[in-house]
Amino acid sequence: MTHTPRDITRIRHNTKIIATLGPASNDAALLRDMIEAGCLNVVRFNFSHGTADEHAANARTVRHAAEQAGREVAIMADLQGPKIRIGKIADPDGIVFEAGDTLLLDAAFAGTGTRERIGLDYRQLPADVRAGDTLLLDDGLLTLKVDEVRGSEIRTTVQNTHLLRSNKGINKPGGGLSAGALTEKDISDLQTAVQIGCDYIAVSFVKNADDIAQVRTLLQQLCGNGTQPGIVAKIERVEAIENLDKIIKAADGIMVARGDLAVEVGNAAVPALQKRMIRRARELRRFSITATQMMESMIQNPIPTRAEVSDVANAVLDGTDAVMCSAETAIGAYPYETVRQMALICAAVEKEQDSLAGAGDSHIQETGRIDHAIAGAAVHIAHHTRAKAIVALTEGGTTAFHISRYGILIPVYALTPSRLVQRRMAMYRGVRPLRMSVSHNHDVALEQVEALLKARNLLQSGEQYIITSGAKMGKSGSTDTLQVRTVG
Repeated sequence: MTHTPRDITRIRHNTKIIATLGPASNDAALLRDMIEAGCLNVVRFNFSHGTADEHAANARTVRHAAEQAGREVAIMADLQGPKIRIGKIADPDGIVFEAGDTLLLDAAFAGTGTRERIGLDYRQLPADVRAGDTLLLDDGLLTLKVDEVRGSEIRTTVQNTHLLRSNKGINKPGGGLSAGALTEKDISDLQTAVQIGCDYIAVSFVKNADDIAQVRTLLQQLCGNGTQPGIVAKIERVEAIENLDKIIKAADGIMVARGDLAVEVGNAAVPALQKRMIRRARELRRFSITATQMMESMIQNPIPTRAEVSDVANAVLDGTDAVMCSAETAIGAYPYETVRQMALICAAVEKEQDSLAGAGDSHIQETGRIDHAIAGAAVHIAHHTRAKAIVALTEGGTTAFHISRYGILIPVYALTPSRLVQRRMAMYRGVRPLRMSVSHNHDVALEQVEALLKARNLLQSGEQYIITSGAKMGKSGSTDTLQVRTVG
């Protein structure tokens, strides 16, 4: 059987692309092509599946593919969170429930479910609901009205016809489920994620800033004096919306997790919430990821629907740092085509925006920090001089990140001596991370950087660019210098 060669022509875009690793994409050659074509910046490991050994093997595969492609990508470990689900059903084909049927959910039932009784993985559910409440199962496809709660039993009336299979999720519209964000499995998985070198940890079902603080404390214990992974708060609960600003400030970034969120708040509320969350993340100097069903039809089809194209495009226009695939690349038939289509959409939409959109954005939170002020000034000067690029010499990636908060669409080349920092910057919109060790002599370092950018054809003779650096080279957090330079 012959395969059509992949088109790996590089697609340049600012919005980053996250692909979930799975059976369809766990191949070094495929990942190498995705990275080389500019279609993959961050690889998501779904810790709801797989063992520690499997995750370690997957991390080696990703790193090998990146090395072959000559670029670094970030790895994001997505923790499972509490299993708010029904238990197993005896019939592998599931049970068809019709409107008016009675369904008994029993937290104490350990057997396989039947039409008469189905168990719960989430044992606390009887304490979280009362008569008159609504429960939504299977991403909202089955609606139950709670008639009575007695001990471990929840007696409900089915509101619509639906085929229910094992282990489907449970949501309560309006929130109110008491499950914490971290389980014992998550704590064990967190240790695995650190051991295999994950760059980001995504925390599921976050309710408040304390959930993020708990994860950060655990990471401090696991990493000691080493570099800690960044923390992504998944916004998928009503309570998270109510505590949004505090969660954003506590985390390094947020994920607009539209699946469970839509079930809790209603589909119609999600688009406006998405725009609000992305805007607030940028204003509070954090990054954002837009996720869930972005290219869902490409699980089975080689091209996206027009609605999916618009969905990705609108996330880009909203200012998201990254767009994410889940099942599309994990188990879909067209993982490469999916990320390539995403990259093409991002590139096309960004061309229609002002090349310096967002320059001088007054809504970004002012902090009084010198590096924040330098980042803002670099964007402002680039706007007025029509510079071809901003270059950031950075030890920890902070200055490049804060430049990227302004939504600037000219390239931001971030040069760092650290491979870990280079990987972490793969998440930031508009930032092209490069690894380079430079002289501790400031003037020599600037000449070295310019020579590298010319050698890679990133800048041409006569072009103007902005460069930020620290007078004390090699020290993290020392950015205090901004220059306007012309390539010699």
